[in-house]
Amino acid sequence: MADWMTELPDAARSYLEGHRLDEVECIISDLPGIARGKAVPALKFQRQDSFHLPDSIFYQTITGGWGEAAGDDGFIERDMILKPDMSTATAAPWTGDWTLQVIHDAFDRAGEPVPFSPRNVLKRVCKLYQDKGWSPVVAPEMEFFLVARNIDPAHDIKPMMGRSGRPAAARQAYSMTAVDEFGPVIDDIYDFAEAQGFEIDGITQEGGAGQLEINLLHGEPVKLADEIFYFKRLIREAALRHDCFATFMAKPIADEPGSAMHIHHSVLNMETGQNVFSDADGAETDLFRHFIAGLQNHMPAALAVFAPYVNSYRRYVKDHAAPINLNWGRDNRTTGIRIPLSSPAARRVENRLAGMDCNPYLGIAASLACGYLGMTRQEEPQPEFKGDAYDGDGDIPRDLGSALNMFDEAEAIHKVLGPDFARVYSIVKRAEYEEFLQVISPWEREHLLLNV
Repeated sequence: MADWMTELPDAARSYLEGHRLDEVECIISDLPGIARGKAVPALKFQRQDSFHLPDSIFYQTITGGWGEAAGDDGFIERDMILKPDMSTATAAPWTGDWTLQVIHDAFDRAGEPVPFSPRNVLKRVCKLYQDKGWSPVVAPEMEFFLVARNIDPAHDIKPMMGRSGRPAAARQAYSMTAVDEFGPVIDDIYDFAEAQGFEIDGITQEGGAGQLEINLLHGEPVKLADEIFYFKRLIREAALRHDCFATFMAKPIADEPGSAMHIHHSVLNMETGQNVFSDADGAETDLFRHFIAGLQNHMPAALAVFAPYVNSYRRYVKDHAAPINLNWGRDNRTTGIRIPLSSPAARRVENRLAGMDCNPYLGIAASLACGYLGMTRQEEPQPEFKGDAYDGDGDIPRDLGSALNMFDEAEAIHKVLGPDFARVYSIVKRAEYEEFLQVISPWEREHLLLNV
């Protein structure tokens, strides 16, 4: 890799111009989306074309426990071979020295992709589309809260203090004054994003106290998942500079809306570059209907990927900005599947179920998998819903245990995402769920201690 510096993206080269690179962070996403890896001196990175991490990083729960997912050979923590994708090299502009981050792909000793590495799962799904002559395109939206520093888990999470000296107020959606309250944090988010070569399509105030949304330009799924993976870290670092936390929990504050990762989908014909959701006359196609049907029919079984924690299901509250249904409608934000206003060339389908707490690689992969099943099976959607979808009953699992039961039975989803991934994911998530069930909540102590 003697000439590896010549492979750097333009933004990384610009960041290093006139400076000496000190360190390279070699990273990979685990199942929750945490960056795992090693930081190495730049000279050492230049001499290596791969490094090793144990496969056990994919068996670890969010609490640091372990799922018994190692397979027949037992928990021997076999080394994986991690190889850099130099197209992902980007700055770590919050560090004290000149540092780059590089995302790596995981392979076994036979050179095969590790099937439960989240980035490999998304690549697998994209390859299935490509084998059909399709090129999937996504545009994610990221919602998150800026909150006051919370160092005692026993205390409620509070909105951060704005520039005015008052806590951030809720119900100020799209308010520019509310955005101004977080100006210093947003300035750092923009600066970090520019240094990393990311283009933000816009930042808006959402309906929650201290809740913001960042929209990214549409593009290739793996590239966009990489950006969200990076964005979560840079947003957290920007917040810490201003004595607050950024959280991507699905529901951090009671009585406030939750945070979603809405995913917009379109699919291009690889030969012509045309959107397969529109025909030559601009009319909606069969594939457009089939994609919608795939989301309707298979998202319940994939919900454990879109909503991976017990907290995730607190977001699905009627009349609280999150869908509780699988209806589809045009320009209707009460439905789980929304068709935004657009030209025929930009016709797309928005999945509004995914939470911001999901792993971006896995959330996008699962959403594409549902659409793929609908397209390849030529499934037909329910009739378009018109009106307020909150008037009906919810038709998605309401807790993680129920969602995992549906996921375990979803052989069609397993075939698309990969059977080995499905096995490991279920084991790890059930281990997390069991850990949660051992915790006695304040509600139980308040209402059961002396009353039952």
